[in-house]
Amino acid sequence: MKKENIKELTDKELQDRLDQVQKEYVQEKIQHTISPLDNPAKITLDRKLIARLKTEIRERELKNNK
Repeated sequence: MKKENIKELTDKELQDRLDQVQKEYVQEKIQHTISPLDNPAKITLDRKLIARLKTEIRERELKNNK
């Protein structure tokens, strides 16, 4: 998901997407510990997506407080 796509989401959609990606990330980490994933780079991509989503949420919070 690109930054442009993230900026188009509403606050509710952004939070829902963050929750969903975090759950997937935890599941992938657990599965990768048990047996290797076909694409272990997905773990890194999910971690970066979580950071992007959290950054956008924080930017919106700061913008609304001004």
